[in-house]
Amino acid sequence: MSAKILSRPAPRALLLTLAIGVSLAACKKEDSSAIPTTAEAAKPQLTLDETKLPPFNQFKAADLDATKNACNDFAGHANGPWLAANAIPGDRTSWGAFEMLDERSTAVQRQLAEQAAAIKDASGVDKIVGDFWATGMDEATINAQGITPLKSRLDAIDALNSSEEIAEHMRQTFARGEGGLFGFGPSPDFKDSSINIAYVAQGGLGLPDKGYYFDKDKREKLKAYEAHIAKVLQLSGVAEADAAKQAKDVIAFEPRLAKASKSSEELSRDVSLYYNPVSLEEADKKTPNFPWSKFFEAQGVPAPKMFSMAIPEFHAEFDKMLGDTPVAAWKSYLRFHTVDGASPFLGEQFVQENYDFYRKTMRGQKEIQPRWKRVLDTIEGQAGEALGQMYVKVAFPAESKARMQELVQNLRDALKVRLEGLAWMSPETKTKAIAKWETFTPKIGYPDKWRDWTGLNTSRSSYIENVLAAIEFNYKWNLGKIGQPVDKTEWGMSPQTVNAYYNPQQNEIVFPAAILQPPFFDAKADDALNYGGIGAVIGHEMIHGYDDQGSRFGPNGNFENWWTEADAKGFAALTKKLVAQFDAYEAMPGMKVNGNLTLGENIADLGGLSVAYDAYKHATQGKTVAPIDGLSGEQRFFLNWGTVWRRNFTDDELKVRLATDSHAPPRFRAIGAPSNLPAFAAAFQCKSGDPMVRDGDKQIVIW
Repeated sequence: MSAKILSRPAPRALLLTLAIGVSLAACKKEDSSAIPTTAEAAKPQLTLDETKLPPFNQFKAADLDATKNACNDFAGHANGPWLAANAIPGDRTSWGAFEMLDERSTAVQRQLAEQAAAIKDASGVDKIVGDFWATGMDEATINAQGITPLKSRLDAIDALNSSEEIAEHMRQTFARGEGGLFGFGPSPDFKDSSINIAYVAQGGLGLPDKGYYFDKDKREKLKAYEAHIAKVLQLSGVAEADAAKQAKDVIAFEPRLAKASKSSEELSRDVSLYYNPVSLEEADKKTPNFPWSKFFEAQGVPAPKMFSMAIPEFHAEFDKMLGDTPVAAWKSYLRFHTVDGASPFLGEQFVQENYDFYRKTMRGQKEIQPRWKRVLDTIEGQAGEALGQMYVKVAFPAESKARMQELVQNLRDALKVRLEGLAWMSPETKTKAIAKWETFTPKIGYPDKWRDWTGLNTSRSSYIENVLAAIEFNYKWNLGKIGQPVDKTEWGMSPQTVNAYYNPQQNEIVFPAAILQPPFFDAKADDALNYGGIGAVIGHEMIHGYDDQGSRFGPNGNFENWWTEADAKGFAALTKKLVAQFDAYEAMPGMKVNGNLTLGENIADLGGLSVAYDAYKHATQGKTVAPIDGLSGEQRFFLNWGTVWRRNFTDDELKVRLATDSHAPPRFRAIGAPSNLPAFAAAFQCKSGDPMVRDGDKQIVIW
């Protein structure tokens, strides 16, 4: 069991994303998934008290800083006063538009979870959500249980005496969904995206990236990690001296895995690293101490003809460590990660230590989140779509979906026009690019078919037992996909998630209900705000299909080269200029943005904002767009784009993100794309030479 397994899972599957989408035409049909059945109608109806919800973070002209010229400091002009007036809450490490919407979504979820817990004789998703909420909020029982829920797991580790027993132990813990030394799960085959195959990937590290084990400027964090390991082991019952020794074992153990791992930058900029098809026989030869044939058998997965062993160097080192690392060191590593991964669901001492290191020391969070927020995080991580069924009944009006469908179609049309007009791309490649455009599938709000939770047994007796039951249930549900056709109805995010994504293997763009609110989207707002907000988000996700990695997948989601050699070189030259633009931005004294790590997102911002602006101009063509608060429609378009990216960070949080996040810090996203658009300069009467005007050879136009 590891922190990565027991914490909130990524919205995407092992590699890219879980789900395939539904067509826009299907979205236009009446959606029966939110209509209550007769049985549902007999249950207590969910309600929402709007007065208990925090306000939206909407664009207001009064928030602008008139002392700062938009052409010189657009981020300061658009967001300076708001950022100065909105400190980061103590229980967060960042605060801005995303976080404020998340607060609102979380407040809705709290009301729903409380109602679910109060339902007598609840069943289905009501029971699951209610049981998690009731047991998670019962801190007295959790404290009284102490480390007891993990006793059998820790006893099993203590009993290990050989590398063979360690290998078998890992097979069995993985079979419960608690493995963490490497990643394992289904995802579409790179060569045939209609079928799921098994993938194994690197893992096993307690720190965010391999650089934390070797970089001089991160030694303080590594030292703090060693102290954290020792403290967790002490809390689990290990004597202080022994805990200190075992912590040193772990600190010696993990750098070997880290050295054989790829960095966040390497993984984000070369998706092909994930695909390394091997047969079971070939895999067994590569890792003789850990035969994959036995592993698949233990997981209950039929022996595949092939699977993908991503990052084979990592697995070779892991196998070598089974042979040459003392059993005692393995036991220290396994014992620590078992307890550390479970700490958020144990007593207050474990919870506090988990917060002290991962949130306070690593990211600069000043206060631990209140228990109710942490319990909702657990529900999101283990049964997010169950809660999502409840969420959309009270928080996603039908008119929002209808308006979004219109916006998506307008953005699609604008993108096609831009593709057809590209001067740098040959007709041959352009034909393929448009073929990919034709197969884009949008998903809006929530799934048309909800996931079946039959078989997940929860109760009111133990919080962590509910968590462990859900982990095993979800793991086995996922493994059941291996070798099966991809389910085109699945989503990789819950409806209550404030985010959006593009899935290259299914060529889909997905917009959960929770992000379809101000400042991103408001069905009652003027076109300028909607196109500068959610319009740019829609364009952003579409352009991910043509970023430096998404462009390596074809119309059907298969990993294939549809570029001529000359066009590929031209595209690389353009993206190199964008890397240089972001490399020049200084995020903190002496620390600059990594333009290569953030390239995919920066391409999507640049193209997405361009497409959204074109769509806005088309939507308002022939109309008189009167100024509002003295601002033209074009100005409001760009200012709402800036509003989306208003965000404060703690210094430690920003440092982690600079090392691991494929997104540039928000203030540079606010200025990076607009500075390349002549439309921005025209809207604010900027001149050549102004900081927000990249013209001539400096201007970057990709899509």
